[in-house]
Amino acid sequence: MSTIVQGSDYRFTLLTERLIRLEYSSSGEFEDRNTQLVANRDFGPVAYSVLKDHNGHAVEIETEFFHLYYDGGPFAASNLHVDAKYQYTLHDSRWYYGEKASGNLGGTNPTLDLVDGSTPIDDGIMSRDGYAYLDDTDSFAIEDGHFVARAAEESDGYFFAYGRNYREELSDFYRLSGETPLIPRYALGNWWSRYYRYTQQEYLDLMDQFESEQVPISVSIIDMDWHRTDDVPARFGSTWTGYSWNRTLFPDPQQFLKELKKRHKHISLNTHPAGGIRAFEDPYPTVAKHLGLDAEKEEPAIFDLDDPKFRESYFDDVHHPMEDEGVDFWWLDWQQGTSRSKDKVEPLWNLNHYHFLDNMRRNDGEGLILSRFAGPGSHRYPIGFSGDTVITWASLNFQPYFTATATNIGYTWWSHDIGGHIWGSFDPALSLRWLQLGVFSPINRLHSSENPFSGKEPWKYRRDVREYMDAYLRLRNRLVPYLDSANIGTHDENVALIEPLYYRYPDNEESYLVKNQYFFGSELMVAPITTPQDPTLNVGFVDAWLPEGQWMDIFTDLVYQGDQEGIERPMVSSCSLDGQFKTGETTIRLGRTLENIPVLAKLGAIVPMATDAMQRADVLPEELDVQVYGSKDNEYVMREHLNRSIAATTITVRGGVASVAVDDPDGIIPEGRQLHFTLHAFTLDGNSEFTLTAGQSFAGTPQSDGQQNARAREQLLQQLQGAEIPYEDKRAVLKKIDDALTSPINLATYAQTIENANLRSMVVEYASLIAMQR
Repeated sequence: MSTIVQGSDYRFTLLTERLIRLEYSSSGEFEDRNTQLVANRDFGPVAYSVLKDHNGHAVEIETEFFHLYYDGGPFAASNLHVDAKYQYTLHDSRWYYGEKASGNLGGTNPTLDLVDGSTPIDDGIMSRDGYAYLDDTDSFAIEDGHFVARAAEESDGYFFAYGRNYREELSDFYRLSGETPLIPRYALGNWWSRYYRYTQQEYLDLMDQFESEQVPISVSIIDMDWHRTDDVPARFGSTWTGYSWNRTLFPDPQQFLKELKKRHKHISLNTHPAGGIRAFEDPYPTVAKHLGLDAEKEEPAIFDLDDPKFRESYFDDVHHPMEDEGVDFWWLDWQQGTSRSKDKVEPLWNLNHYHFLDNMRRNDGEGLILSRFAGPGSHRYPIGFSGDTVITWASLNFQPYFTATATNIGYTWWSHDIGGHIWGSFDPALSLRWLQLGVFSPINRLHSSENPFSGKEPWKYRRDVREYMDAYLRLRNRLVPYLDSANIGTHDENVALIEPLYYRYPDNEESYLVKNQYFFGSELMVAPITTPQDPTLNVGFVDAWLPEGQWMDIFTDLVYQGDQEGIERPMVSSCSLDGQFKTGETTIRLGRTLENIPVLAKLGAIVPMATDAMQRADVLPEELDVQVYGSKDNEYVMREHLNRSIAATTITVRGGVASVAVDDPDGIIPEGRQLHFTLHAFTLDGNSEFTLTAGQSFAGTPQSDGQQNARAREQLLQQLQGAEIPYEDKRAVLKKIDDALTSPINLATYAQTIENANLRSMVVEYASLIAMQR
């Protein structure tokens, strides 16, 4: 049975029982080629029924999940509507052509340039109403890998009717729009980037200092001052575009790149390509000869990636020679806006498309760029650069939500300016909290402006903040095995590294309200602290929702009871920090000193890490630390890749017994690899650490209630110690806490007598920790 329902000027194509393409063309000409958005329309057979000239409608199409009604003529709200078969709203779940779904959960934006705080987010394809529409009318077709003008259709788009099956919807979006490529393993480590006039030696010394501080850096970015900016004759105009090394700062660029390679750095150079290649550039003579330009008259090579000849010279004569010398990929800092003509594709699309494909060809199928989001379909060209954000708490508070919603349009590899880029003021707590978010973000790229005081080097901060920054940067590097496994999962299984909570709990209202909380891979849930410390308590707070089950904080080993029928959690009486909702029995305010943020693992979670914090991110480690958070049953498949080869290590825990199995067809795992297990909240013969190899197993014993209570007391004691409140008030709180361990004192009731709202929250958090033990 055909999946196409067509008339002289319309065409409906069913891709799945939940996804349909809607086309109208007054000429009767329809587009069958791939487009900027679409890479595949062959989804196989679809069960549906069709009626023509029925009940006054020209066409009706019905599947199990939607019913389309069309009355003929150019698509409009008056003649085309679709009923989605979901009961998420009081009235019918009906979409009229051209109207937005009110429950859209957001997608992402091209940039956060100069945004201070929040900004409206463009729509994605996920909606609480159960349906969404994605327009593809204005995109270009792709033919033989190049953008070309498409058939002149008045309407071309896709109606998604997936209800709240968000994961299935994302997976089918990737089937439609193209898979997310594997990103190189080295990109999962720490990046150093700064807009600053480093000299060649200063930059090398900086990398050496990171090494001596035992802080791992995988990617070295050199911002725009790598090229000439000061000594260019005025007749050539702006020096934002440049392809000639600044020999004043970098007297021997080839040696500079070699030295970075000796230090195992992967290198990116910033480029603003809008100015083309002008006569002052080092590669200009070669470019002029290639393009037949009049070099004596300094005829410029105008930037135009639509021109195949310019494109050939742009890569072969300008970029490839520098890549041969050591540049791994390019930071495409395009800032010129949209194309001025409907006949020309947006330059950012051209840059992302051709640079990524070129980089992939030169790197054994693993491409990488750093560029801005150009629109739906941009996930095929990772990684995204979100722009020059302002250094404020408001900017930090927006980024977790912004990053998570990007998954709703398939854009899962955002790289933010961690720590912020411009303006702002020196705030160690803000810088640390931003770095903590960065470690649990898709890409951790530290960045700042040329201001001499805004650098993000940890040693520029006071001792405690510096130590915490160092520890988090080491943790990020140790997490590369876990991140690479999620990287492969995104590519192979269409499961994003970052997921909003509603992906896994779509029917829980709380999952939509805690907008800054998200899942980080299959095993971890992150609730970053993105607001200032309480100045009296010296503790940062975040309102979190704990889904069903039990959740362990990976930094404290404290176990929290999640939302579960029949188990009450003490209520938090204060409203949330961002004012978006009031907390209650299923939410809790979590307090943390600067040392950590809440990162929670559901009991049984298995997280592999590199043993050596200085392990090269691009090399598979010989030793792994496997963190097991509680003795609940679980199976985790850690996948690793080198080039195009993938190996899998399956770690299984069943009935308190764990085992390891390895599938390594290409032999990429180091011979004799050891897995060092660390057991959290349970032990093996009294031990929490031991080594296991493939084929061996262990059985563990859970921790006692007393151990949990002792840990909870220690956390509260630490927080009270740093609180700037009267000593007697601290003593009174501690006494109540200790009394609660031996007598039936209701700590939640006691908490309501505490005037300071955040101190009250600290007591309530503790009460929730010991209440679950009873």
